[in-house]
Amino acid sequence: MLSYDVVEWGKPLQKAEKPTPKPAGAEVLLKLKYSGVCHSDVHIREGYFNLGGGKRFHMSERGMRPPVTLGHEPFGTVIAAGPDAPDAPIGQDRLVCPWIGCGKCARCTEGMDNHCMAPRWIGIQLAGAYADHLLVPHPKYLVDASGIDPAWAATLSCSGLTTYSAVSQLKPIPKEEWVAVIGAGGLGLMAIEMLKACGHERIVVVDIDDAKLATAKKEGAAATVNGRDPEVVKKLQQIAGGPLYGAVDLVGAADTSGPALSALRKGGKLIVVGLYGGEIPVSLVLVVQRAWRIQGSSVGNVAELKEVVALARAGKINPIPIEKRPLSEVSRTLDQLQAGQITGRVVAEIT
Repeated sequence: MLSYDVVEWGKPLQKAEKPTPKPAGAEVLLKLKYSGVCHSDVHIREGYFNLGGGKRFHMSERGMRPPVTLGHEPFGTVIAAGPDAPDAPIGQDRLVCPWIGCGKCARCTEGMDNHCMAPRWIGIQLAGAYADHLLVPHPKYLVDASGIDPAWAATLSCSGLTTYSAVSQLKPIPKEEWVAVIGAGGLGLMAIEMLKACGHERIVVVDIDDAKLATAKKEGAAATVNGRDPEVVKKLQQIAGGPLYGAVDLVGAADTSGPALSALRKGGKLIVVGLYGGEIPVSLVLVVQRAWRIQGSSVGNVAELKEVVALARAGKINPIPIEKRPLSEVSRTLDQLQAGQITGRVVAEIT
């Protein structure tokens, strides 16, 4: 099989040839057709996340040792299964939920694999989708996405699922209230779709790129603010006619979460999704006095992914701009994501 691997942290991915895995137990093997290219792989390729204050969370602490195959938005055809997966949909296309837990703990038993403390996430602990074949531990992580463009479907397993789960944590959102979406990249555009699917229209988007803000307006944002504006908090509150009901930060940096928190009303919610990194000083007195809720949202689970697919199939969410590229260009794509040069999403086409 062919894959593009991290051989050395911080360096371009390298093409590799290796034996095609054979499924055992309940495992299933897919011949991949598409893999979304996610911004979080920019950080993973570097080998660490910035925790702020000079601290780093190294990928080695997540059990990763090069060479590793990244990619966590897989879509392909099921071509083989182990003896304990007799009902695997051989010959059928499936979307893969990559957020796989240990299968034994209380969180996994609840169906909350994404909250498992001993995860087996595809593209991190397990070999990922920047390859032409993928081994998945169990058929329960396969989702039927028939009726949806497969290239778009691939992006739903991370950008779609992540934003759906994050937006769900803001509900119920009163129609008259305003919600800020911080970041107008692929996740930000997908968050707009998820808010619209909830019936919410008062969406203000913040980004530092005017071209991306223009795209956000086309996708349905009611208003936009350039994040470089020194009075970004004031501008947000002017648009909303007062403090915001909530904000979803798809960037996750000090320069984004800090202003977003300051713009919230009493009882407001800040949902942090992005992994750009850093830290913000937070007054505990203000957290109490303003009853702020600051919550991280980590991807999502299989049940939620099925709900996202159902929304897409029903036409309640629409595809964001997607560009297909050969898998061989995945490293260049990560470079462009790092430089903020991509609007929407890039999907690797695997032949």
